[in-house]
Formats: sequence, structure tokens, C-alpha cells
Amino acid sequence: MSGQRIDREEGRKLFGLDPAAYDAARPGHAARVYEILVERCRLVPGARVLEVGPGTGQASRELVRLGADPLVALEPNRALAAYVRESLGDQVDLRMSTLEDAVLPPAHFDLAVAASSFHWVEEELGLAKLFDAVRSGGRVALWWTLFGEGDKPDAFISATSPLLDNLHASPTQGAEGRPAHALDAEARLAALGAAGFDDATHETVRWNASWDTRGIRALYGTFSPIARLDDPRKTEILDGVANIAERDFGGRVERTLVTSLYTARRPK
Repeated sequence: MSGQRIDREEGRKLFGLDPAAYDAARPGHAARVYEILVERCRLVPGARVLEVGPGTGQASRELVRLGADPLVALEPNRALAAYVRESLGDQVDLRMSTLEDAVLPPAHFDLAVAASSFHWVEEELGLAKLFDAVRSGGRVALWWTLFGEGDKPDAFISATSPLLDNLHASPTQGAEGRPAHALDAEARLAALGAAGFDDATHETVRWNASWDTRGIRALYGTFSPIARLDDPRKTEILDGVANIAERDFGGRVERTLVTSLYTARRPK
């Protein structure tokens, strides 16, 4: 990756290029995340939940299944918003807005969540908005899933990284000299505290997933540094990924995924 970062406005547009392909390629979220939402964040039937950046609704569908009612989702991308509306219908109150621009009722929500989306939000302003939106004693939960162990690249990352040289970096890469954004617990917990939250916690969850050659090619196509490229360059990289998967990994790529989850409470 190069030192250049993908602009926030550009990034918010990339994932709506092909919502169905994105939804099919991504592995969803670790089961442990939802256990924590129920056990620690009181996600119960009838909980008023705010979701920031639902994307294709992978987390949204599970939030609804676990009882979020209402689920208010903020999605600025028109194509993604339409996709979520189609899959969840009136089970979600979908509002086309960024968190920064959203008008939200004060002290209203029991829980606010962001699943692999909060790096596209201006952190200080976004956390201030969430603090105002959740009720006294309400919770926030922010999580990201990393494809690998952060600073410990697995065999597939090592094999494919030369293909990704000189691409713009996602904000998930983290600040210069710091861990990946999702794994920078010192910075994320400090930001939650500065916004006024207390009882802030960080938990990492390791889980496994596997893809065949077609699946891993599709997965890489959803990564923002690749999704933003013109078609010839994108195809060149994705074909390279597929060739490595087939030739060096026997057509089946096993990966360890790391979900980094932060929760906090608005003081009573």
C-alpha cells in the first residue's frame, strides 16, 4: 500500500458499486459479537437501536432477529440503502444520511452500533453524536473485522501483498506509526472517554473462515483500495489473487479473522 489514504467521501461511495456481490463475498460477523451485544449491551426484544453505516445489512439482519425494534439505520449510499430496504422492508427505519449530518432524537436509543463502518466517520464528531443519541445508561458498540492478525501477516497476505503495492490505503490501516485503526485500543478507548462515555471495554475475537478461488477473488474485489480502481487494473489484481489461490493454496484459502470490538456506556 502507498502512503496515500482513500478520502472519506470517496470511500462512502465504493461499497454501493455492487451491493449483492459485496453481501455474498463478505463473511459476516463473529457470533461472539452478538453474544456481547445481548449480554453486555442489553440487546433485547424491543430495544431501540441505531446503526451507523449498515452497508448491505449483514449486521442489521441479525440485530432485527435479536429484537431491535425499532432499528434506525443511517446509510448515505443510495444503492446500499435500497439494498437494505429490499431485504428488511419495514423492519428497518432506513435514513439516507451520514452520522455527522443526521438529526437524531436526544437520549433516545438503548444501543448504537457500527459494524466495520466507523472508520468512515469523523471520530470525534461521530462519538459526540452517539453520546447525545443514546439514553442515560445506554451503550455503544463499534467493531471491525480484520482479515489476518494485523501486524502478523498470514501466508495468503504475504503471497498477495506484492499485488497491492502502490494502492491507496483504507483508513483501517491506522495512523502513521500506530497499529491498525481497529487494533489501536489506546486511541479508540481514549476517544470514547473523551466523548463522555464510561465503562469502555475492548475485546478481540479470533475466528476462522475459508474461501474457494472464486470466493477469495470476490472478497478482494470488495476491499476499498481495489474497488476504487479502473476495470483493467482491478481485473489484473483480482486475477492475480485467484491465480495465487489456485496455484499455491490448492483452490481453498483458510484465514484467521480478528474482530476488534469496543463497547462503552453513557453514564447514568
